[in-house]
Amino acid sequence: MRPANVVTSVADVLAGIAITGVFTQPGALTMQGYLSQVLLLSLSTACLYAGGIVFNDVFDADLDKIERPERAIPSGIITIKQASTLGVVLLIIGIVAAFVCNNISGAIAAAIAFFALLYNKSSKHHPFFGPLNMGFCRGLNLMLGISIVPSLLSAWYPLVIVPIIYIFCITMISRGEVHGGSRRNLYIGSGLYAVVAGTIVYFGLRNNTLLMTAIFVIPFLYMIFKPLLKAIKEPIGKNIGGAVKAGVISLILMDAAWAATFSTIYVALLIACLLPLSMWLSRIFAVT
Repeated sequence: MRPANVVTSVADVLAGIAITGVFTQPGALTMQGYLSQVLLLSLSTACLYAGGIVFNDVFDADLDKIERPERAIPSGIITIKQASTLGVVLLIIGIVAAFVCNNISGAIAAAIAFFALLYNKSSKHHPFFGPLNMGFCRGLNLMLGISIVPSLLSAWYPLVIVPIIYIFCITMISRGEVHGGSRRNLYIGSGLYAVVAGTIVYFGLRNNTLLMTAIFVIPFLYMIFKPLLKAIKEPIGKNIGGAVKAGVISLILMDAAWAATFSTIYVALLIACLLPLSMWLSRIFAVT
């Protein structure tokens, strides 16, 4: 289920909620306010992400016997039937939890589950639509957070393009983590990373929160570019895998930057506190 990655999905939803301004409302995080919806959407995204990852391994079981024999299914720790059951249960919980929040959230959660399964089943094998499909999943995840106030979706849905570009980039780069990759993809990835960071900075300028935004954007850039530059210098599987791992975990800092831009420094710091948890989990469980 890639627990370290699941933490980043929760950060996505919290960032989306921060964009709505919910966290700045008096009494928002009480049972009479938005607390129950925040918890429901956090549970929803965690289950959706974990379920999608489970089905990734289910559909890749035969290939993993050759390329990733240490994974749970090819190593015999769990059967395909058991994994499929777990994946179905997780996706159902994720969709139901979102519907309990509101119908719009439920529809978005169902869309996330659909695109996750579509990626795992077929689109991952396409060099362009695979990364785009995975990007849609993360973009919808940010939208899932924004849907805590459904009326604001029409105003902020264009922001989903940022995680779509970012995950497109990571997915494209990840294609070389087993056998090595090309510098061309890595250079394209570095350019897309710059676009993502530049977009967040733009909103920081527009909202007069540039200083708070920069507090998180700067370490975000350091965390993603340090291993990426190493991979560009020597594009072998190990280095590319390190760049992918850093890209996934760094999502938390990107989400914290969104929160700093649209909410308060306290919310941003709360999201950033998920980073050490994700990094600790990444030492125990695989990220890619």
